[in-house]
Amino acid sequence: MAPRFASVDDYIASYPEETRTQLAEVRRTIYDAAPHAREKISYGMATFTVDGKPLIYYAGWKNHVGLYPVPTGDAAFERAIAPYRRAKDTVRFPINRPVPLELISQITALCLERRAAADDSDA
Repeated sequence: MAPRFASVDDYIASYPEETRTQLAEVRRTIYDAAPHAREKISYGMATFTVDGKPLIYYAGWKNHVGLYPVPTGDAAFERAIAPYRRAKDTVRFPINRPVPLELISQITALCLERRAAADDSDA
């Protein structure tokens, strides 16, 4: 059974130092791009929510940090993210390399745009 975490802080603290450092960088970058977002643990992962709905999940693994879901973007964005894409809506950033924080900011901005568009269509 997977461990349960009371908070995102507990979740991040459970990882080895190198992974903790990257998770903290990812967390700070997403928060900077979406300061109105809130945090929680959902599906065993750190999650940012907006208006109570998941915006983006991030998780630590043995060899990488993953972000989910990652929407598609324009051609320049897709070229930049290509080395990290592992599935249609998943990216993996290797633990042994610096995390591309600007790319995470772009991913977060795209997630916010998609959320706003979905909310507008629901109105």
